[in-house]
Amino acid sequence: MGEFWPVPDTLAYLAGRWRVSRTVRDLAGGAEGEFAGTTAFGALEGGGLLHRETGAFTWHGVTRPAERTLRFLPGPDGTADVRFADGRPFHDLDLRPGRHVADHPCSADLYRGEFTVRDADHWRTVWRVRGPAKDLVLRTDYAREC
Repeated sequence: MGEFWPVPDTLAYLAGRWRVSRTVRDLAGGAEGEFAGTTAFGALEGGGLLHRETGAFTWHGVTRPAERTLRFLPGPDGTADVRFADGRPFHDLDLRPGRHVADHPCSADLYRGEFTVRDADHWRTVWRVRGPAKDLVLRTDYAREC
């Protein structure tokens, strides 16, 4: 199939539980951290998926619990509209070609995410964050739990 694996329906593909492994690199300061945990995409009342990520984040040698919640709402023709837990817009997501790039401006910083689907059970995100106070790369690998 090539480098990317097309997904006809983004929400159907994401539904379920995934193991998560993330690296965080501060390009300005040289620090590196990592997150390990799980992500569950469960049914959201009214349609869509509720994304709940839980695990442990290690930064500067200190490990702490970490979690986040997002809402993945149905978009047109198999796409998704990703929102923060409070409903604010985050980014669009179209995995139909197996690769998608999305931008999210946050104050003076710009988050640019690249989403790639490797196969039925593996996908990756790489967020590049640039701005006056941030210069980061966050790389996350997802593996479906059986």
